[in-house]
Amino acid sequence: MTGDLARRDRVLVDARGLAAALAGDRPPVVLDVRWALGVTDGREQHRAAHVPGAVYVDLETELAAPPSPAAGRHPLPEAGDLQAAARRWGVRADRGVVVYDAVGGTSAARAWWLLRWAGHDDVRLLDGGLPAWRAAGYPTEEGDVRPEPGDVVVSPGGMPVLDADGAAGLAASGVLLDARAGERYRGEVEPVDPRAGHVPGAVSAPTTGNLAADGTFLDPEALRARFVALGVATQPGSTTEGAAGDSAASRSVGVYCGSGVTAAHEVAALATLGVDAALYAGSWSQWSNDPGRPVAT
Repeated sequence: MTGDLARRDRVLVDARGLAAALAGDRPPVVLDVRWALGVTDGREQHRAAHVPGAVYVDLETELAAPPSPAAGRHPLPEAGDLQAAARRWGVRADRGVVVYDAVGGTSAARAWWLLRWAGHDDVRLLDGGLPAWRAAGYPTEEGDVRPEPGDVVVSPGGMPVLDADGAAGLAASGVLLDARAGERYRGEVEPVDPRAGHVPGAVSAPTTGNLAADGTFLDPEALRARFVALGVATQPGSTTEGAAGDSAASRSVGVYCGSGVTAAHEVAALATLGVDAALYAGSWSQWSNDPGRPVAT
C-alpha cells in the first residue's frame, strides 16, 4: 500500500494538498484546462471563477496541432509550439505544475500527459478538479491571469507514444484499451468520426470507469481491480491471466480514445498503479479516417 500511495502522489494531489502547496515557498504553476467536445466557453468559465492564480489553457489551440483526417482531431503539438505555450502559462523547470478541470480530470489529463511527455516530471492532476476545490471550502477568484513567462525547455519522449501500426500490433500482442464510451466501442453510435466501431482486438475500458461518483479517482484497490479484470498487470511481478491464458505481466499496455484526450486520463490512472501505458495519440479519429484500417463492432 505504501508503494501505491507513493505512485498515486506523483500523479494526483487533493484540494488540501494543493492549498498547502500554494501557501508554501515554491508554489506550483496551476493550469485550468476546462474543455468539452463541442463546448467553447472554457475561457469564460475560467474568468467567472478559478483556483487563485490558475492560468487558462485552451486545449484546442494550445494542447494540439491543427486537426486533419490523416492525423486526427487533436494531433500532438510540435515541440516548439508546446514550449512557447508552456512558457506563456508560466511553466518553469524548477516548479511543479498542477492541472485541473471540472470533469474529473478527463480534459486536464491531456495537459498532464503532454507536459510529462515534454520532459517535465513534476506534474499532477487536482483530484476531483474545481468541484473538489470548492467542496473543500477553498476560495476562487475571477478574471484573467497573466503570469510571468516561464523558462521550461520541452524535450519530447518522456511518455511512450503509439502510432496506428503500433496500436494494431499492441492489440494483437498486448493490451490495447479503448477509453471511449461503451456504445461507441461497440459501434452502436458514432457522433463524431466517419466510421463506428473499434480497433480489432482492443478492450473496452471507458474513462469514466476510473472515477468515483464525486469525480475523484477510485481508491487504489478499486482501480487495480478494474484494470486486472481488463487483463492489465498493475504491479511488477503480478501474473494476471489474459484472455488467451497468457501472463499479463509481460504484456505491454496502450490506450486510445476518440482523439487522444480522455485516453490520457486512463494513462494517468494506470500510472497511479505503476503501469507505464502508451498513448495512441491519433486515436479513433485517425484510425477511422483511414479506409485501409479494419474496424470491429
